[in-house]
This record gives sequence, structure tokens and C-alpha cells, in this order.
Amino acid sequence: MRELIIPAGLKAPCRAWLVVLLALLSAAGCEDRSYREIGAQINTLTKPGGGPPAEAIAQLARIGRRTLPQIETAMHTASPRGKSNLIMALDAIGDPEAAAIVQHFAVYDASAEVRTACEELLQRWVAAGDRRAGPARQALMRVSEKRAKGEGPE
Repeated sequence: MRELIIPAGLKAPCRAWLVVLLALLSAAGCEDRSYREIGAQINTLTKPGGGPPAEAIAQLARIGRRTLPQIETAMHTASPRGKSNLIMALDAIGDPEAAAIVQHFAVYDASAEVRTACEELLQRWVAAGDRRAGPARQALMRVSEKRAKGEGPE
């Protein structure tokens, strides 16, 4: 680390603020490498020959809710097998915010297998009766409403 040189002409309070400002700016430059790690685990789950999903799912579960935006994005382009793996990852992560993602794919995914897996996940979360139950119950109601309106592929 380089030595911090502060002009001698600055008064003490200004120097203190300058040091704080420089510290904040240097901290902002620290890179969060989790984005790449999450992407690597998602690739394992979605790409052909990606390997067994168990370790990737466990890694994503350890990272937690920060994985949700990348998983949601990957769900739009993954194969049905990849989507099934990502749904298992969402289950392992267990964050209530994932209910909205699962709801969307329970209604609109082209694969009946994926739609069913999403709906079953929401039903399991409702049955669990924990903090996921409320959002999952709400998501299931919305799935039913949207299907009743004729939304979705069927």
C-alpha cells in the first residue's frame, strides 16, 4: 500500500475528512467476486456437461439471496433440465423473495415439466409453514388467477 501524502497546508479537520474520503473511495474500488462465482455455479447447473448439480446448488445456497437476480436471468434462457436444476437451487436457497420468480415460471414457462416443478415448490413452501409460506401462498393464488384468465402457454 502506498503512503498517503496530505498537503501540510491543510488544517487538521480538512485532513481528517480527506483521509475518510480517500478510505471510502478505496473501499468502493474493492471488487465483489461473488458475481463470477454465482455465474460459474449457474453454468454448472445449466450448461451441457456441467457436472453433478449437488455441489453447485450447495454453493448457491451458501451465497444466499444475492444469487436470485442471476438465477432469474438464467431461468429465461436455460433448457428445461437447467431450469429444473435452478428450481432446486431456489429451493435450497429458501429465500421468500424467490416466490415471485417461481410464480412467473409456473405460469409462463413453455415446458409443462418446469411449470409443474415451480408449482410443486410453491406448494412445499406453503406446507412448510415458515417465512416462505406467506409469499408462496400469494404466488400460488396469482398462478391460479393468471391461468384462469388464460395466461400462459396452455
